[in-house]
Amino acid sequence: MKNVRRCSMERLLLKDLIIWKNNKHRKPLVLQGARQVGKTWLMKEFGRSCYAKTAYVTFYNNNRMKRVFDADFDMDRILMNIAAETGMSITPGDTLIILDEIQEAPRALEALKYFCENAPAYHVIAAGSLLGVAIHEGVSYPVGKVDELTLYPMSFEEFLMAVNETVLCRNLQDKKYEWMKDLKEKYIFWLKNYLYVGGMPEAVGLFAEQKDYSAVRKLQRTIINQYDKDFGKHAKEELRIRISQVWKSVPAQLSKENKKFFFGNIKKGARMKDFELAIQWLADSGLVYRVHRVSKPGKPLKAYEEIGAFKLYLLDVGLVGAMCNLSSKALLEGNAAFIEFKGALTENYVLQELKSMTDYDIFYYSNDDSTFEIDFLVEDEEYIIPIEVKAEENLHAKSFKNYCEKYTPEIAVRTSMSDYREQDWMTNIPLYAISCIKPDSQVQ
Repeated sequence: MKNVRRCSMERLLLKDLIIWKNNKHRKPLVLQGARQVGKTWLMKEFGRSCYAKTAYVTFYNNNRMKRVFDADFDMDRILMNIAAETGMSITPGDTLIILDEIQEAPRALEALKYFCENAPAYHVIAAGSLLGVAIHEGVSYPVGKVDELTLYPMSFEEFLMAVNETVLCRNLQDKKYEWMKDLKEKYIFWLKNYLYVGGMPEAVGLFAEQKDYSAVRKLQRTIINQYDKDFGKHAKEELRIRISQVWKSVPAQLSKENKKFFFGNIKKGARMKDFELAIQWLADSGLVYRVHRVSKPGKPLKAYEEIGAFKLYLLDVGLVGAMCNLSSKALLEGNAAFIEFKGALTENYVLQELKSMTDYDIFYYSNDDSTFEIDFLVEDEEYIIPIEVKAEENLHAKSFKNYCEKYTPEIAVRTSMSDYREQDWMTNIPLYAISCIKPDSQVQ
């Protein structure tokens, strides 16, 4: 990833990588995530800060190393070739072996099983931007022989750290709601900036250095164009066209009051069966998140999932605004051009925070006559938690209250620009503090 050195990045997933390193039952690690979310930078930073040596191998345009894994799974021979490729003397425990763009070398992915079984003392981490796509196309995955983590775009907490607002970030991490209230204007200011900039590391780095909105928007459009080119490189022509059609339709679908994905909004007469592979490709690549409807808010939620009813969100809220040409002035000043679209941005932001900051499976709920429409439902070990998203401090939520009166959830959350407060039937969490919904100890 280019130009990430524009600012001093801090990624919260580094803590999980350190836990993995120190785990005596550690297996080779697969780091998943969309292209340009910072996987390569994070792996190298992990190696730099936590190991004496880092042996970095990329399989992109590297036929020699592909052939090394194609031959056989002799670990001594493979380790010798990695040492030769990287110029590193590889020793167990103090050397991090990085295998990047591993989807380009299916046999290297399969080899992780043999690292686990025959060379467990070596610390191996692999990453691939289109790994999910490759697996769906038949590449063998070493099930049960690897550990897994997913890297998402930078969260709001990580964004605050990048712009040197460490006090604001620490308050979020410690759930200091009263202190947040004193600093509410600053939180709202930076949240609006985050809705514009988003969490793509290069965009965050550029903004942190220059505070130039037009430069950020130009970079975001470049990222979007690069994704569009990826469709052509990795999918056949007919599928590529449909992938592009779905991708470009997502912001418009989100701007509707009913955000359920309608195929007819892609083009007249479109049907699910025509675009299912395109949606799956985008989801496998990490570029969209698919949130399914449940027919009943019962445990487990997965049992009530409706495959044909879902909402699609983009991986990054900043890219949503860029695809809609939303100006910084419209967002930061909240003018009329932004009024109708703010709900779409806010909901995408909340979904993005839930994905990056929690391990929850995420659904939404609506009943047949639409008297109950709940933006998100998540499930922890004990409870099903409904989450209502409000873009401002207008807190009229008849549907949410009707749901809570009927189903009496133990925990119900509304997130809005209003301050934190607990009521008899629900808790209001400020939008800028929605990360506080995560359990106090997310990492075991």
